[in-house]
Amino acid sequence: MSTNSSTDLPEVEQPTGEKMSAGSLSMAWYGLVSAMFFIYIGASLAQAYGTIDTLIGLAITIVIYGAINRILAGYALRSGLTVAQFSRTLLGRKGAVLATLIFAATAIYYAVFEGAILGYAFQAQFGGPIQLWYALVVLYTLPLIAGGIQRWLDKINGWLLPIYWGGLLTAVIWASIAHPGGSSWLTHSTGPLPFTAGGPGWLATCAAFMGVWILMMYTVDFASLGRAKDVKVHQRYTFGWLFYTLAFGANSLIGIYLTFTIPGAEATETGVAGALVQLMGPLGLLVIFVSQTRINTANYALGISNLKEFGSRALGLKLPSLAWVFIGAVIIYLLMLLPVVQYLLLALSWQGALVTGWVAIALVHIRYEKKFSLQPDSPSLPDRAFPAFNAAGVSAWVISAAVGIAMVQSGSAWGANLGVFITPVLAATIYAIWNPGARAKRHHDALASAEQM
Repeated sequence: MSTNSSTDLPEVEQPTGEKMSAGSLSMAWYGLVSAMFFIYIGASLAQAYGTIDTLIGLAITIVIYGAINRILAGYALRSGLTVAQFSRTLLGRKGAVLATLIFAATAIYYAVFEGAILGYAFQAQFGGPIQLWYALVVLYTLPLIAGGIQRWLDKINGWLLPIYWGGLLTAVIWASIAHPGGSSWLTHSTGPLPFTAGGPGWLATCAAFMGVWILMMYTVDFASLGRAKDVKVHQRYTFGWLFYTLAFGANSLIGIYLTFTIPGAEATETGVAGALVQLMGPLGLLVIFVSQTRINTANYALGISNLKEFGSRALGLKLPSLAWVFIGAVIIYLLMLLPVVQYLLLALSWQGALVTGWVAIALVHIRYEKKFSLQPDSPSLPDRAFPAFNAAGVSAWVISAAVGIAMVQSGSAWGANLGVFITPVLAATIYAIWNPGARAKRHHDALASAEQM
C-alpha cells in the first residue's frame, strides 16, 4: 500500500457509468462557493469581533477545512461511499438513519436560508408579498435539480460562475466610487474580547465556522460521484484549500467591505442582499439571483436525496425520486414562512455540536483502515450485512453531541464557542478507545464474509 498521503487507501472497484469527470465534478462542487451566507457571516463576525481578528480566524479555518476535506474527499473518491453508506460502518444500519436525518435537515435549513435571501431581494426590487416570492424561488429551483447532481449542476454552475464573481467585483468597484470611505472596513476593531465574553475574536470566528462543518458531509456525497483516478486533482483543487480560500476568504472580504462602505448596510441575514439591490438595482438583484441559484441547487439536491434515504430506511417509504423532490419542496416552502433565518447563529451552534462529532468519528475510522490496510466497505453491501448499531460510533456521537449542545445552551458566551471544539475531540477520543483497530479489522472480516455469501 502506498504511503504518499494520509488519505492513501486500498482502491476499490468503482462502477464507471455514473461517475463524473474531473471538470464536471469541480464545476458542480464550486456552486457552493457562491453562498450569500459566506458574505453575510464574514461581515457579521467582523462587526462583532473586529476585522483583523476575523481575518485571522478565517485563515485558521481555511487551513483546517482544507486539511480535513482533503482526507474525506480522497476516501469518498476511492471508495464511492456516500454519507449514508459510510455511516452504516460508523454507526450501524439503524444508527446511519440518524446521520441521514441530520444531513437532510441541515441541507434543507440552508436551502430555506438562502432561498429566503433571494425572496427578500426580489421583494426589495419589485415589492409584493414575500410569500409569493418564496413560492417563485422554490418553483424555479425544482427543474434544476431533476435528475440529481450529475445531470445539471456542473452546467448550471459553469454558466453562472463568471456572472457571480464579475457581479461581486462590480459591486466592490461601484461601492468604492459611490461611497469612498477609506480603509475603515479594514481597521474596524471592537477591542480585546475576554474569554468570558466569548473571545478572543479569532477563536470565536473559528467556532462560528465550525457550525458549517456540514460542508464536510457535502464533500463526501459530492466526492462519491467522482472517479478514483482523479483523486489527486480533486484533493488539490476541488475540495481543498483553493475552494475555501474563495468561499470563506474572498466572500468574507467582499462582505466586510460592502457592509462598512455602503451607508445603512447591515450585517444581517438580509442586510447584505438589500445593500446590493440598493446599490446596483436590477444588476444587484442579478448577482443575488446567480449566487442563490448556484448554492441552492446543491442544498436542494443533497437535502432531498438524504430525505429520501431517511424516508426509505426509517419509514419504509419507497417513493420515486420525483415524489421526494416535491415533498422536499413543500417542506422548504413551509419553513420559509417561519422566522427560521432569525435563529441562524443558534442553528450553527447546534449543527456544530452534531456534525463535528460525525466528522471526527469518520477521520478516526479512516485512520484505522489505513493503519490495518483495510478495504472500505463496498457501497453495494446490503443493510443486513451491518449490525443494527455500532456501539462505539453511536456512543461517541451521542455523548459528544450532548456535551456540545449542553455547553451551547449554557447561556455563557465561552460555553457556546468552546463547545464546538470539545465535541469533535470528545467524539474522536471515545471512538478511538472503544473501537480499537483489532475490532475494526474483525468487523471488516465479517463484512467480507457476508459479501461472499
